[in-house]
Order: sequence, then structure tokens, then C-alpha cells
Amino acid sequence: MVIGEHRPAEIIIDETALYHNIHTEQQLLSAGTEMFMVVKANGYGHGAVQVAKVARAAGATGFCVAILDEALELRRAGFVTEPILVLGITSISCLPLILKYNITVTVSSIEWLKQAIRQLSDKQLTNQLRFFLALDTGMGRIGLQTKETVKQFSMCWQAAQTKLDFQGVYTHFATADESDAGYFEQQQQRFATLMSALPKRPRYVSVANSATSLWHQTVEANLVRFGIAGYGLNPAGTLRKAPFQLQPALSFTSELVFVKQVQPGTSIGYGATYTTPKTEWIGTLPVGYADGVDRRLQGFHVIVAGQFCQIVGRVCMDQLMIRLPQKMPIGTPVTLVGTEANLTITLDDVANYCHTINYEVACGYSARLPRFYQA
Repeated sequence: MVIGEHRPAEIIIDETALYHNIHTEQQLLSAGTEMFMVVKANGYGHGAVQVAKVARAAGATGFCVAILDEALELRRAGFVTEPILVLGITSISCLPLILKYNITVTVSSIEWLKQAIRQLSDKQLTNQLRFFLALDTGMGRIGLQTKETVKQFSMCWQAAQTKLDFQGVYTHFATADESDAGYFEQQQQRFATLMSALPKRPRYVSVANSATSLWHQTVEANLVRFGIAGYGLNPAGTLRKAPFQLQPALSFTSELVFVKQVQPGTSIGYGATYTTPKTEWIGTLPVGYADGVDRRLQGFHVIVAGQFCQIVGRVCMDQLMIRLPQKMPIGTPVTLVGTEANLTITLDDVANYCHTINYEVACGYSARLPRFYQA
């Protein structure tokens, strides 16, 4: 996608905030516990490569991504030696590429593992395949679910140890961000049961995502997969307080590109969903839903000159309109996410208005918006 370098709209990432969040969590980890920073989905919309650089400086020893291409992006950006774990399922056809770049993949089924072993033998590939075993303890996505399948895995792995490097095992808790720990405890018990079927523990045992690491003490694990909280966003949104002050790293700014005065009864935007009740000043911003500004934000607000200004009419693909308190000059800065003067709009504010979560809002900001990094 083309980056919009010649229009006044940008995402600004505060590297100091990133470092604070990651380093503070790293300092709270028990001795012997490592942190892999999760930088999937372009670092939750913040920029994977730059986030990875800050995370490494803050104490992260490896990275997690969702797909192989994200892992390759990091390797090609200079992250040559750090472990990079692909959390999703990777096609067996990519095995030569996985080995070439020393990527750690997820094994989530016996069938996948058997196919990998056959390919390692048939193609006479000499490098060992590094992998984590996924255990499904109640998330319902991917992974082995029973002691019997874990025992089958163990037999396959032990028979092909010269070709396989069993680095770790992980599971994912579905309700770690909720105050009711009932289902979380059930998953912990299932994890212990499945782990008992392994002949030995691998180097890494990981049960902690951001929510688990913030609100639960786990004794079986030595690897935290630190994701959304590293970006300064609370995994529970506004429902639960984090144990330390998270500093949001992302701001989103633009400018007024068109300003007009309209008469009472003037309709604004697609569907004519807003009609001016009186004479009003209307400003236009050069961003829209193609940039990740949700269409549901009609009626929400932005910050202009230290005042909240309402979004009027439907958000268009590339533009949106706001109601101004008075005439303002073209080029006036506008804050869609962030702080201006004594006013703040957070990603949680945006998410709550759209009845979604801060993850979706951050990940939704498209590559068309340039990212700038401030130390």
C-alpha cells in the first residue's frame, strides 16, 4: 500500500512510552523468566521493526508474530539471532524458508508434525526444525487437546530428535483479563494435565500473555509473551486496573484541509445523516475509514484548538467532517487519538464508542498512515 507522505495525517509513536511499558514488565518478572515481545499485525499497528528495536533494548529476548512473513520481515531488518516464534499455523511447503531463516514455528497437530518429519527426511534438509508445541486448554483455536495426543506427539518427536529442536510449549488463556478466575483456573489445570504427558519439559514453557502476566501468578512458566500492554494499552480495556502505570505510545493527528460556513438545514455526508440545526462552521479532515477511522465514529469527537469537536455525518473512505465552534484556519492541527492541552482521547475511548476493543482500533490503522517515532 502507498504511504500517504504528502497529506497532513500521521501516526506518532512515543518510543519512551514503549520502553517504559516493556522494561517495567521485564523488571517485574521472576528470576529466570524471559520475555518475547509480540509484534504481530505490524506491532499492533505501531510498526513491528521499530517496536522490536525498542523491545530488545528494554529487555525482550525474542519476538512473537502471527505469520511467517512477519518473521521474515524481522530477520531481514537485522534481527538475525533472536528467537522469532510464529504463533499461527505455517504451511509445510514453507519448510525450506523456515529453516533458511531459522524461524521457530508452532506445531499444533500430529499430522503437521509427521508431514514436517517426512519433508525433513525426503528433501535431505540438514538444519533442525525449531518449534513450540501449542496446547489447547480452552481457547478453542489451535493445539493439542488431550493427553493421548500429547503422548503421540512425544513418540513422534523422540523418534526424530535429530531433525527436531523442541524449544517450547505454550497455551493461551481465554479469560485472563477478567476478574472471575474460574475458567482461568480450569485452563491451568488442563495445562498441568497435558504437560504431565510430556517426557520432559522443553527450554521454554509459556502460559502468559499480557493479561496473564499482569494479573496472575503462574509457577509453571518461564516465558512471557508480552503484547498489548507493551504498547501501553490495558488488555481489559477500562474494566480492570493494571498493576503499574501503562503509557499509551500511539497518537493520531491530522489537520483541517477545508473549512466552510453552512446555513441551517444543510445536510452533511453520505446518507444525509446529519443536518445542521443552525448556521455552523464545518471542517474537513483528509482521513477516513480507509485509514482505519471507523464509520461508527459519527457523533464521536476529535480535539481542535483545545476543544472537543463532534464528527458530523458518516465517516467517508478518505475524509470526514467535524463541527467547529467558529471559523478556524486551514492547517489547524487536529488530534484524533492523543493529548492536546488538557484534553485526551484514548484508544479505549474510541473502542468503547465503537463497541469494540483497543486491540482492533490500533491494528486497524492502515499502512497508508505514515508512522513517525519520537524518542
